[in-house]
Amino acid sequence: MEMSKRVLGKSGIEVSALGFGCWAIGGPFTMFGQPDGWGEVEDGESIRAIHRAIDLGVTFFDTSDAYGTGHSEEVLGKALRGMRDRVVIATKGGYLYDRKQRALIGEDTSPAYLRKALEASLSRLGTAYVDLYQVHNGTLAPEAIELLFHELDKLVAEGKIRTYGWSTYSAANVETFAAKTRGTVIQTKQNLFTYDAAVAAACERHGLACINNAPLAMGFLSGKFSIATHFGGDDVRGSAYDWTEYFENGKPKQAFLDRLTGVREILASGGRTVAQGALGWLWSKSVANVPIPGFKNVKQAEENAGALQFGALEKAQVEEIERLLDR
Repeated sequence: MEMSKRVLGKSGIEVSALGFGCWAIGGPFTMFGQPDGWGEVEDGESIRAIHRAIDLGVTFFDTSDAYGTGHSEEVLGKALRGMRDRVVIATKGGYLYDRKQRALIGEDTSPAYLRKALEASLSRLGTAYVDLYQVHNGTLAPEAIELLFHELDKLVAEGKIRTYGWSTYSAANVETFAAKTRGTVIQTKQNLFTYDAAVAAACERHGLACINNAPLAMGFLSGKFSIATHFGGDDVRGSAYDWTEYFENGKPKQAFLDRLTGVREILASGGRTVAQGALGWLWSKSVANVPIPGFKNVKQAEENAGALQFGALEKAQVEEIERLLDR
């Protein structure tokens, strides 16, 4: 298979090696009282960006009912009208939300709720099925796992989804998923700063696709931040979640700026941008990796999709990056 393509595990579903994450295009929302969106976005620009990405070879789009409490799904659905057969759509469920308040207010991973959530997602997306449905909650009660994923098996049989996965974060969870389900995809945070080789290895061992969220470390690996950069009160990067570790009080941490400075030249080699090099690094780390960078405009879409033309970094470049980062 050519480098620009990947398959979602044993599902046989072929996607572009780079997908687009649709979190940011959901606009502002909160999770349990803290900002969880990426600031204001313009829906028309989001739609133009999606169309441009498809023109440049991107066929895979990942969203969630959590992103803007459904708004991301609505925008993606509108963008894909008339071209559903050209793309692979992934979405997620598992959070409770108040659409009027644009707020995530709880979690529910019961089989009945996931079925209800999927039906709502299908309506917003304007499609009869999604190619990939993922449980969005990284932690599940052990006794609930088999019942939950058995319900997703039923949804596959009913034709409402083609395959399913779990958005989670440990090799132990990958092992549980592989042992107890027929799913084909794990989604987890993977980037040059934060990389769990054990998760990638477990995905490879079990024939699972590994969808990489935050592949640019929440924009950090775009190479466009400085110590003067500051994100305001409606941006997730100004929140105090434990998974926004690259920022403090809305500002990039100096330690990560220094790490990027050390490897910037390698990432930008051969005519790449820094972001394109960071995506190429992920492709070089595992054949299971499918990075899904976010976007808010056409320019970002063009830069991210442009990484497909360069492909993976060379082995020697990856080794030099590891040396420079003292890993």
